[in-house]
Amino acid sequence: MENKKRLFKKNDLVELSISDLASGGVGIAKINTQEGDLTVFVENAIPGQKVLARVIKAAKRYVECKLIEVLRSSELEITLPYQPIPGAPYATVPVNLQIEWKKRNTLELFRRIGKIDYIETLFDEFITSPFNWHYRNKMEYSFSAIRYDRQSKKEKNEPALGFKHRGTWWMVENLDKESGMFDAQLESSLVGFRKWCIASGLPFWHPPQRQGFFRYLVARKSFLDDEILLNLVTTDHDEDRFQPDAFTEFFKLILGKRLAGIIHTINNETADRADPLEGSTRLLFGKPIIKERMNGLDFEISMKSFFQTNPKCAEKLYDKVIAYTREAAGEETIIMDLFCGTGTITQLLAKGTRGKVVGVDIVESAIADARRNAERNKIKNIEFFVADVGHFLPDHPEFSGKISTLVLDPPRGGIAPKTLRKVLGLNVPHIVYVSCNPATQARDAETLINNGYVLEKVSFVDQFPHTAHIESVALFSKK
Repeated sequence: MENKKRLFKKNDLVELSISDLASGGVGIAKINTQEGDLTVFVENAIPGQKVLARVIKAAKRYVECKLIEVLRSSELEITLPYQPIPGAPYATVPVNLQIEWKKRNTLELFRRIGKIDYIETLFDEFITSPFNWHYRNKMEYSFSAIRYDRQSKKEKNEPALGFKHRGTWWMVENLDKESGMFDAQLESSLVGFRKWCIASGLPFWHPPQRQGFFRYLVARKSFLDDEILLNLVTTDHDEDRFQPDAFTEFFKLILGKRLAGIIHTINNETADRADPLEGSTRLLFGKPIIKERMNGLDFEISMKSFFQTNPKCAEKLYDKVIAYTREAAGEETIIMDLFCGTGTITQLLAKGTRGKVVGVDIVESAIADARRNAERNKIKNIEFFVADVGHFLPDHPEFSGKISTLVLDPPRGGIAPKTLRKVLGLNVPHIVYVSCNPATQARDAETLINNGYVLEKVSFVDQFPHTAHIESVALFSKK
C-alpha cells in the first residue's frame, strides 16, 4: 500500500527545478502532492537550475537523486573561460556565494546533527583558499573508447580523453580546453596528446568490454619547483606496439624543463582504478618523485604518496590546527596525532614544541613516509607507530594520563564508535578534531559533549573551491 503512494521509483528519470541548497552541496526541489510537499535531493545541483536527475532512493517523504544533466542554468551562474567538468560543479557560481552557502550549511550541520544550537557563538573563522583557480596538485584523466558528445548529448563510439561524464562510468567527455582546476599548460596539451594516442593505433580502454590499451594519465605537480610528474597507465595489450620514447618526447617538447619524470604503469585489472593492486611500473624519464614545501617543511612525493591536493590552502589549515593545539597544550607535554597519515601535522606540531609528539596510523607505507620526512626535516621529538587507532590506545598504557592534547584527523566516516569510546577513556584535557566531513564531526561532537567535553571554538577551511567539500577544525576541552 505504501508503494502506491510513492510518486517515483528507483532509476526513474525526472526533471526538477532546484529551489534551495542543503549541506554537502545537495540541491533541493519541492514537488506538490496530495499529501503535501515531497522533498527531492539532488547532489551538486544549484538553486535556480532545471535539471535531469535519476532517482537512486525513493522513500515516502523524500527522494534522493543523482544529477544527470543541467537543462537550464541558474541566474546565479556566471560565464567562465574554462571547460566545465563534473569535479567542479559550482565553478560557475561566484566564489563569495559559494562561501556563504558553505558556512551556512555547515553551521546547520552542527545545529541539526550535533544538537549545538549555539554554534554561531563558537564560530571562529572561515578560511578561504589562497587560489580559487589552478590550485590542485594532482589530476587523473581517463581514456575511453566511448565518448559523450556535449552538443548532441549522446554517446559515440569514439576515443576520448578527459573526465567521466556525470552519472556514468563508461563514457568520457573530451577535455578540449583547460578546466581551471589544474596546470594550464598540461591541460592545454591534452587535445594534441589525444590525437597522438589515436595515431598510435593502440585502442583506448573500452569499459563495458574491459579491454584496450590506454587507460589513465595521472599528473602530479610541485608548486615548489614548478614541475610535473606524469604516470601513463595502460594494459599490456599489444604493448610491443607502444613507443615509449615517442611518448616521452611528446611531453618533453610540451613541458620542457618542467617535466620532472614519466612513469609507465601496467594495469590489467578490470577494476576502475588507476593504481592497480598488482602490476608493474617502470621509469621512462627523469625521476619518480617531486618535492613540495609546506609550513617550512620539505616533502618528497611519489605517485602513490598521499598529499594534500591544495597545498597552499592546507598550509592555512595546518596553521589553524597548530594554533588550537598551542592554545591548549603546554610546552613540556605529550601531543598525540591519531590518524596521522604521512605525518604532516605531526611534524608541524613537533617543530613548535619542546614536548614529545606521537603519530599513529594503520597504513604502513604512510608511516614509512612519515619517518623518512621527519628524518629529512631533522625533527627529533617525534615518534610514529603503525597500528589501528582503536587497538593502539589500550596496547600502550605508557601514554595513559600523560597526553595533554589529542589531535584527531579521521577519514570521512568519522571515528568508529568503539574507537571514540577508547578516546574518551584516555580522559585527555584537550582534543583538536580535524575533519574532512563536518557531518560526522558534528555527530562525534555530540558524543564528546555528552561525555564531559566542551566545544570551545570551530573554524571552516575551503580547501576545494567550486565543490561542496569543506573541512572543519574544532577545539574541545574537558570540563
